[in-house]
Amino acid sequence: MRIKKSEFITSAVKKNQYPIDNRVEIAFVGRSNVGKSSLINSLTNRKKLAKVSQTPGKTRLVNFFLINDDFYLVDLPGYGYAKVSQAEKDSWGKTVEMYLNDREQLKRVVLLVDSRHKPTGDDIMMHEWIKHFGYDVIVIATKSDKLTRNELNKNEKVIRDTLKLNLEDKLYFFSSLNRNGRDELIDNLFLEFATDLD
Repeated sequence: MRIKKSEFITSAVKKNQYPIDNRVEIAFVGRSNVGKSSLINSLTNRKKLAKVSQTPGKTRLVNFFLINDDFYLVDLPGYGYAKVSQAEKDSWGKTVEMYLNDREQLKRVVLLVDSRHKPTGDDIMMHEWIKHFGYDVIVIATKSDKLTRNELNKNEKVIRDTLKLNLEDKLYFFSSLNRNGRDELIDNLFLEFATDLD
């Protein structure tokens, strides 16, 4: 499928601020500065659709982007940034939990991890949290252009072992810089839920 149109719709902190048109939602979540905004911009071919922040932990809202007038890509706040207060961390947790809890339109959650490093305790907890809520989860390892082929193979095993992924669980490596495999990744993430397949 092709992403022909993408637009920012709204930011939300409360349920009554979410879109109410019942379109399918696919959410993206990951640590601060894992490259989530860059990935969203790369997939949509829009340089500034999702704001890329130089300050980790800046995204505190749930951001909804409408894709092809068909379904929502949902950008969840980044987690795991040490230099925010405990109150801000608690607020993040409540915002994300409120969204994940019983969101009927949400059909898939995409968890981003850094391909160069072993998933953190926060990554493990987030993965378990997504599964606890019963959502289909896909893991994307970002910044893969920094790794050699041997390092990619080694780190794939580390990521799978750390997150306890089985062979059926989906894990993709991606770089927003070289964008190798972008079209295939779009199909793997969105095709199942798209109604406009042109």
